Formats: sequence, C-alpha cells, structure tokens
Amino acid sequence: MDADAKLTTAAVDAAGMRASARLGDLIECLRPAQWIKNVVVFAGPAAGLKLSSTQSLRQAVVAFIAFCLAASATYALNDVVDRKADAIHPTKRLRPVARGVIRASTAILVAAVLAATAISLTTLLLSAAVTVVLVGYLALTLAYSLTLKRRVILDVIVVAIGFVLRAFAGSAAVGVPTSEWLIACVFTLCLFMGFGKRRCEIAMIGNADDIGQHRHTLVRYTPDLLNHLLAVSAGIAVITFLLYTLDTSGHPSPFQKQHLFYTLPLVIYGIFRFAMLTELGIYSGPTEIVLKDRAMLMAIVLWAICALVIAYQLKLFGPGGIAGRLGVGGSS
Repeated sequence: MDADAKLTTAAVDAAGMRASARLGDLIECLRPAQWIKNVVVFAGPAAGLKLSSTQSLRQAVVAFIAFCLAASATYALNDVVDRKADAIHPTKRLRPVARGVIRASTAILVAAVLAATAISLTTLLLSAAVTVVLVGYLALTLAYSLTLKRRVILDVIVVAIGFVLRAFAGSAAVGVPTSEWLIACVFTLCLFMGFGKRRCEIAMIGNADDIGQHRHTLVRYTPDLLNHLLAVSAGIAVITFLLYTLDTSGHPSPFQKQHLFYTLPLVIYGIFRFAMLTELGIYSGPTEIVLKDRAMLMAIVLWAICALVIAYQLKLFGPGGIAGRLGVGGSS
C-alpha cells in the first residue's frame, strides 16, 4: 500500500472514530441509565392488576417509553443550564456538554425533538389524560432546571412530585383510578431519596469551596441538616407504607394489600442501607446506588417480586391465593 493510500485509510478511520464518539456522546447525554426511574409508571397498573392484560401492558410500556424520552429531554436541557457547574464536579465534568464535545445548541435541539416525540406518542397511542400529565411533567422539570432547583427544600419536593406525575400517568394509561395511598408512598419515598441525593453530592464533592459552585443550594444543605431530613423522611416513608398496608377504609383494594405488611423487613432494610450508602461519597445519587450496590439491588428486586406475587396471588395460586395453597385458614 502506497503512502497516499495509507493516509486516505487513516483519514477514513479517524472520521469513523469521530462519528462513533459523537454518537456515543449523544447517547450519554440522554442518560439511558436514568430511565430506571420511570419504572414508577408501572406502579399504578401493577396495583390495579392490569399487567396481566396484554393491551394494558402495552399501554403501560408506551407510557414508560414516552417518559423515558421526556426525561432524556430534560436531562439534555439541564446539562446545558448546568454546564459550568458540572465542569468542576468530580464526575459530572465528564458529561458531554460540560466537556464541550456536544454544543449547547445541539443539546437544546435534541431536547426539543425528544419532548415532541414523547408528546406525540401519548397523543396518538394513549389518552388525553396521559398527555396532560406528560406536558405537566415537562413544564415542571423545565421550571426546575431554570429556577426551582435553587430553592432549598422545594427543589427536592419538586423532584418527588415528578415521580408522582409518573405514577399518575401510568394509572391513566391503563384506565385505573390513582390510589391516594400510592401517591403518598411514592412521594414520601422519593422525598427521602431526594435528600439522599443531596447528601451523596456533598459527600462526593467534599471540598466546601467547590460545593457552592456546583449547586448553590448545597451551601445551605449542611450534612447535619440533611442527616436530620433523611431520618425524618425515612420515618415518614415507612409509616406511610405501614398505614397503606393496614388501612381497610375507603376504596377497596383489588388485591389483598394487607399481605404487603410482611414485606416490611425488606422495606426497612432498603431504606436504611440507602441512608448508609449516602454517607460514603462513592455514589453520585440514587440511580447509581441502585444499579451498583448489589445488596440494594437485590433487596429492591426481591421486594418487587414479593409485591407482584402478593398482588397477583389469586391468578397464580387459584381462588384461595397463597393461604389456600398452603392450607392456611379456610372455611370453619
């Protein structure tokens, strides 16, 4: 091969590598790992015993995909707003916009396309109620990126409300009423995890001078305050879950929710372990904790399996459910 051919081949290879890098950076900007948060969309359909229906499952999956696209749109936009602050963060400085490998204008364009696609999906394939909730979610996250994240306490409340909207959308997608208890459990748990994320950020950054530059509100979120907020919100989350399982008033549940009481050890273990891991400074937030800490992931998966078995026990074990299969109870 002559010199000109070698140069041409090298140029083609270099161009291919740049194209791959741009594609990889673009995918990284969408933060697909964060899509796990949108699993909350399935909470309403699962509690309403709709996941056994192919049509309902398809509708829930569409809602999940729509919220994944919407969430990626907000992440891309948020990266543009936070690019200067992210540049001094130990891990966020590696984000494509903060590194400068993706222009701010490109990220904004991607965000607009993703948001429009998400709205189109819910408009064409789901009900108007889901579209309204999705638009509300996009508006709330936009307000969060531009101003609300600079308000102490309110910033975490807004994030928790975002998860509540996901739960609303999932219920609306399959046509089941949204349980007040479901909303209360989602909100209180996400409130706890939101304060945990702030604690992770402080522990990871470490340097007091850099904390304020990265996120202005972290200056007022002292470790002592966050430890107190974590303790209080953890207690509220556990009590809310207990009240949900033990409450027999109001609208009847489509399944024997009182059996969820027996999953309490898993709930407490997960909450306490999460609180412990926020102190270590090795995780950037809840998503990384869930995905990288095996014990935490196993506790969540085991609880989800137990909850689904409890909810769908009549379909799985017959009219008597689990108790009937084990020979417990029965007619006198």
